[in-house]
Amino acid sequence: MDLRLRTISRDEHMAFIDGLPSASHMQVPSWGGVKPDWRAESLGWIDEENRITGAALVLYRPLPKLGRHLAYLPEGPVIDWYDDDLGRWLNPLLGHLKEQGAFTVKMGPPVVARRWDAATVKDAIADPRAHRLGEVEPTTRDPRAFALMDRLRSLGWQQSGGAGADGFAAGQPRYVFQLSLAGRSPDDIQRGFNQLWRRNVRKAEKAGVKVVQGDYADLDTFYALYTETAARDRFVPRPPEYFRRMWKALTAEDPDRMRLYLAEHDGEVLAAATMLTVGEHVWYSYGASTSRKREVQPNNAIQWQMIRDAHAMGARVYDFRGTTDTLDESNHLLGLLRFKVGTGGEAAEYVGEWDYPISKVLHKAFSLYLARR
Repeated sequence: MDLRLRTISRDEHMAFIDGLPSASHMQVPSWGGVKPDWRAESLGWIDEENRITGAALVLYRPLPKLGRHLAYLPEGPVIDWYDDDLGRWLNPLLGHLKEQGAFTVKMGPPVVARRWDAATVKDAIADPRAHRLGEVEPTTRDPRAFALMDRLRSLGWQQSGGAGADGFAAGQPRYVFQLSLAGRSPDDIQRGFNQLWRRNVRKAEKAGVKVVQGDYADLDTFYALYTETAARDRFVPRPPEYFRRMWKALTAEDPDRMRLYLAEHDGEVLAAATMLTVGEHVWYSYGASTSRKREVQPNNAIQWQMIRDAHAMGARVYDFRGTTDTLDESNHLLGLLRFKVGTGGEAAEYVGEWDYPISKVLHKAFSLYLARR
């Protein structure tokens, strides 16, 4: 059955997303408002009965003076990725984006290829012979994901560059850590935590750490902790305007699309985190904390409250988002992986981001520019 592609309204786009169990928070219409330097467009695939059967949020980034654009579909599009005839989805997309002046297209199929349970990750961290998670035998492997990658190559798509030295790829993370909530009670979930996690949750409760939801006015408090975290963990912080735009854009679409949590002790905010929700999938998006009073375990407290709230909202997955795939003890990011592993969840590897060079010359020049940044 042939599909045609057309621009759809925000309401049409959101109605389609609302009819699904979930989709990436980067594929809802409001995400375009978070990225003001990009032009956003909602696209829909229409079947023979005039029904929307797939949707995409496309972000266009212009090349100065050339009138050409990078077309980016972060963690999308939202289509049937297991269709044997993938061309009927992607060929109309490429045709439309070429008409819009795209010189290259980048997308991230939201398809998991491999998973490693907590015990496997823990053993890999302890094994001096293991250097990267991707080299470790997975707990589960989805052959459909590998068939998808073969189809993409046959259609002319190229897998984007691999992970960098710290295990994170450019663009969206290829490796994430996820905690399943489906069919489990909060007690079941907590019993899945390791001993250290359960002890730290009890420590926080005994010390009197209180976790509350914040609002727009509390973003300044979050940002002060976030910049402290950036200096400690050696990453470049986003500007404060980014979080203000995110709050305004996402909560205007759905009041629960974005939440802010604060962990307080004796009137002092020690940790803060943002949580994003689309359908039955919840993401821990950004976290921040001070080095003061770490003994009262505010980070465990805030995560446990967010997990319980996600469960109460009917979420099936609590997603800790990106994680390193390095198992090198000298890498400071390994501590973050250990923290997430303590929840008893799973590390997951997506099929990664894929490029389609419409103009091979501009695509190569742009790739070189990114590699030198």
